[in-house]
Formats: sequence, C-alpha cells, structure tokens
Amino acid sequence: MIVCSCNVLSDGAVRACLAPGPSCPRTPAQVYACLGCSPKCGRCARTIRDIMRSALGQDDAPESGHSCSTACAQACSLVLFQTADEGVAA
Repeated sequence: MIVCSCNVLSDGAVRACLAPGPSCPRTPAQVYACLGCSPKCGRCARTIRDIMRSALGQDDAPESGHSCSTACAQACSLVLFQTADEGVAA
C-alpha cells in the first residue's frame, strides 16, 4: 500500500527501514531520510508514525519522541535530527 504519494513510499518500504537499535528511525522525518527522500506535504506523517508503532511493538506506548531507554537515547545519533514538530506537518 502506498502511504506517501509525494515520494511514492509503501508501507513495506517504511517497515524495511525499521530495525531495533540505535540506528532505527524514531520519527517520520528520520524515516524519510532513511529512505533517501524528504517530506513534501506531510499528510503521510501520521500514517508513517502508526506503522512505526506497530512494527516496533509500541501500539500502546504513549506519544513520545524516543522510545528507547535513556542510555540508548544518549547514544542514538538520530536524536540529533529530532525537532519538536518532527520536521513535518501532521
């Protein structure tokens, strides 16, 4: 299923870039970067976030910018790319 019409990203492509560990994207903006593109209209950000929660087993987790432990968050280079707005319109 295509989740981003602007960049023609499928749900499978989003899931493929998600892997546990410090290099795993934590925000939709980081997923775009992982897939070699950037957000355009931002309408798919909410869907990408939902796919991320589902794929990483965080369906019931509260909204947060980083779901790893504090130690992982400090070592995670992707935290540097986070912004308060996650870089895209939701």
